[in-house]
Amino acid sequence: MTTPHDPYVRVRGAREHNLRDVRVAIPRDTLTVFTGVSGSGKSSLAFGTIYAEAQRRYFESVAPYARRLIHQVGAPKVGEITGLPPALSLEQRRSAPGARSSVGTVTTLSNSLRMLFSRAGRYPEGAERLDSDAFSPNTAAGACPECHGLGRVHRTSEELLVPDPGRSVRDGAIAAWPGAWQGKNLRDVLDALGYDIDRPWRDLDPADREWILFTDEQPVVTVHPVRDAGRIQRPYQGTYMSARRYVMHTFADSRSRALRAKAERFLTSAPCPVCGGSRLRPEALAVTFADRTIAELAGLALTELADVLASAGGDDAARVLTADLLARIGTVTELGLGYLSLDRTAPTLSSGELQRLRLATQLRSGLFGVVYVLDEPSAGLHPADTEALLGVLGRLKEAGNTVFVVEHQLDVVRRADWLVDVGPLAGEHGGRVLHSGPPAGLAQVPESATRRFLFDDSPAPVREVRPPTGWLRLRGVERHNVRGVDAAFPLGVFTAVTGVSGSGKSTLVGQVLAGALADRRAAGDDEATEERPAPGCASAEGLEAVDRLVQVDQRPIGRTPRSNLATYTGLFDVVRKLFAATDLARERGYRAGRFSFNVAGGRCETCQGEGFLSVELLFLPSTYAPCPDCHGARYNPETLDITLRGLTIAQVLDLTVESAAGFFSGTPTAERSLRTLLDVGLGYLRLGQPATELSGGEAQRIKLAAELQRARRGRTLYLLDEPTTGLHPADVEVLMRQLHGLVDAGGTVVVVEHDMAVVAGADWVIDLGPGGGDRGGRIVAQGPPSEVAGAAESRTAGYLRAALRL
Repeated sequence: MTTPHDPYVRVRGAREHNLRDVRVAIPRDTLTVFTGVSGSGKSSLAFGTIYAEAQRRYFESVAPYARRLIHQVGAPKVGEITGLPPALSLEQRRSAPGARSSVGTVTTLSNSLRMLFSRAGRYPEGAERLDSDAFSPNTAAGACPECHGLGRVHRTSEELLVPDPGRSVRDGAIAAWPGAWQGKNLRDVLDALGYDIDRPWRDLDPADREWILFTDEQPVVTVHPVRDAGRIQRPYQGTYMSARRYVMHTFADSRSRALRAKAERFLTSAPCPVCGGSRLRPEALAVTFADRTIAELAGLALTELADVLASAGGDDAARVLTADLLARIGTVTELGLGYLSLDRTAPTLSSGELQRLRLATQLRSGLFGVVYVLDEPSAGLHPADTEALLGVLGRLKEAGNTVFVVEHQLDVVRRADWLVDVGPLAGEHGGRVLHSGPPAGLAQVPESATRRFLFDDSPAPVREVRPPTGWLRLRGVERHNVRGVDAAFPLGVFTAVTGVSGSGKSTLVGQVLAGALADRRAAGDDEATEERPAPGCASAEGLEAVDRLVQVDQRPIGRTPRSNLATYTGLFDVVRKLFAATDLARERGYRAGRFSFNVAGGRCETCQGEGFLSVELLFLPSTYAPCPDCHGARYNPETLDITLRGLTIAQVLDLTVESAAGFFSGTPTAERSLRTLLDVGLGYLRLGQPATELSGGEAQRIKLAAELQRARRGRTLYLLDEPTTGLHPADVEVLMRQLHGLVDAGGTVVVVEHDMAVVAGADWVIDLGPGGGDRGGRIVAQGPPSEVAGAAESRTAGYLRAALRL
């Protein structure tokens, strides 16, 4: 029985994804944590059901014209939800921030700083007061006219565009031009314009070389192609585009990451000569506050910026505006992000950093009576920073809000007022609420996978650390905030690199160490044994002891729904061949390509193998509906006539990894892929699950599974950046068994990690710090975990001692 004053959010009959007709009541005005193993259904309950229903109700109250401007979520599969206030979601998924998006724009701190300069800045004598827009590089009024507010200019040169001047144009002297037909077309157009494309480049007239590479003209000429045997090619009108124009156009406008990366190889990037990289017009840079320009203040770490503003003084307007800025900055630094600067671009931020910046903005919004739904806000956080996060979440609750958090970090779970544990396992073996109540009550739920980790106080298992078989040494590391560091990584062991957010971990491992090894590999075998400079450091030693570098990051395995788990691991190739080998397929002459939804032939042509259609609505945003012909199967009826052990290709793609392992038992090529996916804890994913639906942690484990399929690995160095992100402690145990197995097989594993259980199980620990940004970048402790746990200067030591139970 509910009343208008019922203090609970009550969910009845939730069936989203794997949820099994869930009924649960959650009190409002609390910090509620949703836990469970990966794929258990906790996000389906918190985001897919509760948040989705709150959004649906909000959209129903909005005028149709406004609805078309907002991305709408579908109605969740749920019987009824009562007592649900308006909701805001802060998820890990990043949109696609552009180069103009920055820490300042995400937090709106840049707006306040521009207002400060506009109202309280010191202007040159006789200068007119500028509007706040004139201090923004993202407006026409403020952007430097030379670099258009980007701060850098990209240029090219003859040496970059033509690396081998001994070649002729026909033989590919202009390396920057595209390949295949488009490159042949440009050469034919140049030939038709009267230029000699068969002479070596160095023998051409300098004026001709200049025009070919750098002209802005785009002449149109009739091209008479040379006839190939058996092919008739008619004359056509061809348009010329210089090499520079092609490179700049591709770099600026192409949506293909590969094409942009290729174009970038022919460009040099340098600070804009007009604004010096500040991105602003001279008029804006002539205004100062606290004897600094707005570009100089935006380049300071937030902690330094706060110190400058606090001591700036000024008139009443300056004091009011600086007080507001200091309050806003305080919230961001409280969340452990004081090492960031306002001009730090959004694409360089991790998804965890972006989420915390948005959280800081919400804390200053003054809203109350709202449900905040957060997706693992502790992701990417050192345990020391998690303490500050808990303080911020507490303040959101104290302001009269309800905070729902999907979380695996046990310190956050322990501090919850209410705990919703979903499970017991993943996929079809999960989807039930095992416990809904205060955290202490979970101790009475034996089937919970979370219970063991939350209440286990037994002594930590004793393990012997492995001895190193050699060392990789980087001397004089100079990159970002890592300055003058000498680092040594032991070979043949498991190394954890730790430190607070912004201390330089990813710089040292993901950029300098990875860059040194990649540079050696690119140099070739003849230079492999030489001690030579490497990117970001003065010298690197011991690189010859590594045959392969495998860098496993959290970038997506694909950017479209056509890429999925089966295609990335190569399993789809095996499955298609099995279908092509069936009796009916051979009788009809179907080959393996017939069973791909990416090519014409076997796919449904109505939806082009997508499984859905985009429906354009007048005055409303496009919506998506299942294809009326294939009903989401993605294939045409003739292809679906073919079955393998009773299942169509569409039904096989709908199997979970766990179910598929049983289905393909006895097929070694399929079993190997599926076994490695199970080994890294991904048994709950569907084979055809689109890449766009996978989290960064899932994408990283899929890449690791693809690597584990290799029969022979040799002397390999594996670099992983926070591989436990998004993982329940039970899943972390599964993953760690695989990583330690790689070491036992002769490999070397280096992880950047915040999970103290992982660090405690390492052979060697390198701790950076002591703080973030300019206060970090040093190695403050290194050695076996037991030694680092006693380091006085290390902020990691105390948490590592607790994990080791010393």
